[in-house]
Amino acid sequence: MSTGRDMKSQVRELLRELMLGREDPDGFFCLCLSLLGDTDTRTHFLDLIKPLLSGHEHLHSQLTAIFLEYFSKDEADELELALTLSVYETKQTKPDHQPHVPPCYKSYADMTTVSSGVDQPNINDEAVVAENQAIAKWTLDTEGHKTTCAIKNINKDNDDLKVTKSTRSQRRRQRKKQHLLKNPSGPQPVLLWFRRDLRMWDNPALIGCLELGAPVVPVFLWNAVEEEGPGVTVAAGGASKYWLHQALMSLSRSLEQRGSHLVTLKAEASSLTALQGLIAETGAESVVATALYEPWLKERDDSVWETLEKQGVKCHIYHSYCLRDPYTVSTRGVGLRGIGSVSHFMSCCQQNPSSGLTTPLDAPAVLPAPSTWPQGCLLVDLGLARMPRRKDGTEIDWAVNIRKSWDFSEEGAQARLEAFLRDGVHRYEKESSRADEPNTSSLSPFLHFGQLSARSLLWDARGARCRPPKFQRKLAWRDLAYWQLCLFPDLPWESLRPPYKALRWSSDPVHLKAWQRGRTGYPLVDAAMRQLWQTGWMNNYMRHVVASFLIAYLHFPWQEGYCWFQDTLVDADVAIDAMMWQNGGMCGLDHWNFVMHPVDAALTCDPSGTFVRQWCPELKALPDDLIHKPWKCPASLLRRAGVVLGSNYPERIIIDLEERRAQSLQDVASVRRRFREFVDQRSGCDMVPVPARLVQEALGSMEDVVSREGTGFLLPVITRMEFKHHSEDPDRQDNPYSAVLKGYVSRKRDETIAFLNERDFTASVMFESAQRRERVEKDWCLLEGLPQPTVSRGRARRTPTRDPYSKVPGGVAVPHR
Repeated sequence: MSTGRDMKSQVRELLRELMLGREDPDGFFCLCLSLLGDTDTRTHFLDLIKPLLSGHEHLHSQLTAIFLEYFSKDEADELELALTLSVYETKQTKPDHQPHVPPCYKSYADMTTVSSGVDQPNINDEAVVAENQAIAKWTLDTEGHKTTCAIKNINKDNDDLKVTKSTRSQRRRQRKKQHLLKNPSGPQPVLLWFRRDLRMWDNPALIGCLELGAPVVPVFLWNAVEEEGPGVTVAAGGASKYWLHQALMSLSRSLEQRGSHLVTLKAEASSLTALQGLIAETGAESVVATALYEPWLKERDDSVWETLEKQGVKCHIYHSYCLRDPYTVSTRGVGLRGIGSVSHFMSCCQQNPSSGLTTPLDAPAVLPAPSTWPQGCLLVDLGLARMPRRKDGTEIDWAVNIRKSWDFSEEGAQARLEAFLRDGVHRYEKESSRADEPNTSSLSPFLHFGQLSARSLLWDARGARCRPPKFQRKLAWRDLAYWQLCLFPDLPWESLRPPYKALRWSSDPVHLKAWQRGRTGYPLVDAAMRQLWQTGWMNNYMRHVVASFLIAYLHFPWQEGYCWFQDTLVDADVAIDAMMWQNGGMCGLDHWNFVMHPVDAALTCDPSGTFVRQWCPELKALPDDLIHKPWKCPASLLRRAGVVLGSNYPERIIIDLEERRAQSLQDVASVRRRFREFVDQRSGCDMVPVPARLVQEALGSMEDVVSREGTGFLLPVITRMEFKHHSEDPDRQDNPYSAVLKGYVSRKRDETIAFLNERDFTASVMFESAQRRERVEKDWCLLEGLPQPTVSRGRARRTPTRDPYSKVPGGVAVPHR
């Protein structure tokens, strides 16, 4: 982008073209607007055309008329006065008459306006006002009779014909703007349609606009009906819309720093109608946008692009993904078996040609602004951050804690990423499940709204000193979710496994409300749900905990949890949430091969109770070994801690966890028996219908697909191990896979873990004592000049079976290493 001086020099070159007759006045003025912008044109245009007064007075008068008609009526009187003074100054400063003019006087525009980006004298405002008044008085007292009469006539017309002139001026300006938009001498602007790419850094669509070499008009359109989607999708929940509002504010500030601004528009009729209106108002010939992958939004976009291209508008679509565009990933050469796993998806990406991971793009320093900006609306008028009101009219600010917890800007995303790569990424591989430590990136909301690109995140993660494959696979999971959404467009509101629609789900609204409000009586679940409500986020491990509790123990369908997450998560994503909730509800392409016990899971994610104490402060005085199970605390301990079960902290809404978990398994087994046509009798896997298009793409993998009358093509998918081993009764004692899945609830793990911790503590103390003795002996030998003691390098002797520490309570044997 050129500097202010360079642009003024370009305008002077255009002025010479105008004098030679190679450019018309309208085209010259349009190019000046394109180069300088409205502010600098208003300030310096009269000075730039002064050379026309010497021999080209007719061109000067035409440009002056265009200049006065373009700008608003509120400035017309001042501009006309400035023109009169400028003309008089030019005539008086000829060599044969040179009156005394104050040396600081340049022009009326220099006295009244200070433009950004152009060098201006640093003069005190009060001094400028006083000097302006003095110069104006001196000029009016010394100018000729003809000029004085002209000024008086202008003032008289303004006083007598104010209303008539205002209406006439508005009509002239409107006609002039339409004429300028149709003028072929200047480049036509391009519309940059922001959706979920609200960033400056690594934005291919933004860089694509600059490569077109035209002024850029950034716009954001909002149509609630189009964004919401059909069925129970809940694509735009309250928390995510609030984040979107804050992200748009941040994006608007970033654009203003680059000489542009965001035009927000409420597309009440449709996005297509709003775009057509913007194209007619700005004269744009191109529309640039980033692709969306939700099926209803893709269908809308395809219709919009088709209609605009028929009308002669060029549409440029860019993609934002991590590994590959999900619509281009084919199962050809890989097969369909394992289609729900991230490993299968990554194999498909490797089999298909790809350009590889490229370097992220830098943010532009400036954006070319159009000569005229279209009319938009205020951001608050979109209703994204509307708060409910009480009966007395006061506002309920439910987002106050969300504002305190997040920096919604693109700079906030970069700062959080740098902090994670500096510290948390080195513990992510083994400790990402911890709820009491910030070992996760917390970047999911920034990724969802495009404030941080997945490509730049993967690039930075690979460039970090510690490169955990687990974190990189999380990004692949994100692409897998969108790939599944492309293959199965009904994913957000339909279960992929038809038999599980017949499961007997609970209908107790009290239990559902207690789960939503964090009042279940299980501290770990309550702490996670309260964190979700107050901050709009929880880490992935805690999402598994609360989902398992809702489905496996409370017996609610996955749609209830999905809808609540979509409404309360700031990173609510249809593809990811639908995939994970269906997998947890045994209705997706994958079964969770684990169960999260609401008490024992705390031994992994919150062993000392720090997380529970933060979000359930009424329990903070309980000891670490009892804070996750307050119902086991003695009454005296509860009184000293100030805990009253059933009052300031709720009683457990369900007690028989193991029985309800077994009932959940039996319900699934019963449904599998009723719908045997959806169970592969050879492998024991569940089967789901697949589209014929997907089967055709797989071609050589027909052995993975079963064709049956009435159900079409069926595909065996990932099924939980205990169902495959014992389809009739997965809860049998001789099922070798039940021990892993039910270990949290069937063994006396509390006592076992306490014993193992005690044994490990004793062993570590003995080891530290031995090391300390060796160091003392080694230092003593060194001081006395004696040879160093020999170090035993043989294999450690196994602990004898008679060792009392090898006997574990509960009858579970601990293998010796």
